Amino acid sequence: MNEQNINIPLVQWFPGHMTKARRLIEENLKLVDIVIELLDSRIPLSSSNPIIKSMIGSKPHIIVLNKADLADPVITDEWIRFYKLMGKTAISIDSVKGKNLKTLMSAITALTKKQTEKFASHGANPRSARAMIVGIPNVGKSSLINRLAKSSAAKTENRPGVTRTKQWIRINKNIDLLDMPGLLWPKFDDPIVGLNLAFSGAVKDDIYDKEKVAMLLLDFLKEHYGPALLSRFNLTNLPDTCEELFHIIGQKRGCLIKGGNIDAEKVITVIFTDFRSGRLGRISLESPSL
Repeated sequence: MNEQNINIPLVQWFPGHMTKARRLIEENLKLVDIVIELLDSRIPLSSSNPIIKSMIGSKPHIIVLNKADLADPVITDEWIRFYKLMGKTAISIDSVKGKNLKTLMSAITALTKKQTEKFASHGANPRSARAMIVGIPNVGKSSLINRLAKSSAAKTENRPGVTRTKQWIRINKNIDLLDMPGLLWPKFDDPIVGLNLAFSGAVKDDIYDKEKVAMLLLDFLKEHYGPALLSRFNLTNLPDTCEELFHIIGQKRGCLIKGGNIDAEKVITVIFTDFRSGRLGRISLESPSL
């Protein structure tokens, strides 16, 4: 995406309940042995909350790249190597299908072993490891917890801001998870970060210019994932402009109103839904090499 030629819209979303979420995380960090930070595999940088980083401090920390089934696998592998070079434990998962969850459980046990064994060494009964799971809204925290617990302990919906309070969930006899509400930060200093969060559905769609954001998503896809657009919309070639592509998608999908004009709202929904659901293929918006 050529930032010099595009007027990137300002995307900001920090509803009042997130101040409470920040306080809950700060107050409960002392209760846990490890923090699991859930990121979106498609946007690991944009979905990493700087507030959470500053709060974690030196506490053991696992970076979990969720929604790996939606991200470009080559780029996800680059991110895993990037974090490991930084000395961090990083694991990619698909919380819906359960991919790599055993690896995550093993990592939690290994990184908390010293802490849990300390109780037994002082004559107390061994206790389960206590892990806090944090991340931005709509990154899949509740889906991951339900998959690990094999239940519907955590409420899940495909929209940001569903979890509003803390909740302890017993995963097994060795691990207890503390679920925290999704937390954003008050200001996205880089407009690309806000844009990526809008693309992924981490912020509510009604707070920004949806048509402009949809056009910018098409611009990125044209530049980096053109074959995916050709395949999804049965095209032989891509038009020169995103406006033309937007119009063609509307025609292909029957997003029409009286008089044969394009229904822009329906086209926007098609573009967002196809990207967010993975129907366009496995796409990453950020790479550590860029």
